[in-house]
Amino acid sequence: MPNYEPTLVETLEKLRKEGYTEDFNIRFDSLICDKACLLPQEFEVDQTFRFEGNTNPSDEAILYAISSLDGSIKGVLVNSYGVYADEMTEEMIDKLK
Repeated sequence: MPNYEPTLVETLEKLRKEGYTEDFNIRFDSLICDKACLLPQEFEVDQTFRFEGNTNPSDEAILYAISSLDGSIKGVLVNSYGVYADEMTEEMIDKLK
């Protein structure tokens, strides 16, 4: 039986069921969502998932499950990697490694 790798969408659905309901975006030095703006010292990366496109490098992405340190916000961040990655500060890059 071949190995089955879950897709980005399937992994997002699983994380939503686990309470990661916010959608984060990178704003150079912080993560933003509808509820908050989190600096690197205000959140933790709980899980990281890497997805590689079979035919197109633009399909490559990293999915982060993120929670605020106080536990009040849980969400996801989907970011490309390589030349398509969002610009961010060194502190954000270190946090998301």
